[in-house]
Amino acid sequence: MCRNIKTLFNFEPPVTDDEVRAASLQFVRKISGFNKPSKANEHAFNHAVDEVAHAAMHLLRSLETNAPPKNREEEAAKARARSAARFGA
Repeated sequence: MCRNIKTLFNFEPPVTDDEVRAASLQFVRKISGFNKPSKANEHAFNHAVDEVAHAAMHLLRSLETNAPPKNREEEAAKARARSAARFGA
């Protein structure tokens, strides 16, 4: 599951709230072991996703770099090329 969490820092255009929430959801799914929690755990699960998203957004806004922003399309193309080399076309 966590392989789906992508680097979100230093991209142009900047990260969106939806991207941070999606990464947070994947993280909470991984550590909880739930893909979809039961009704009894749903509130705790969703609260954890919100807290992780808040912390992640705070982190991303606090980081600094001198490196130029990366292009999302170029990085996606590199990832596809790595995948093709690893698993075949």
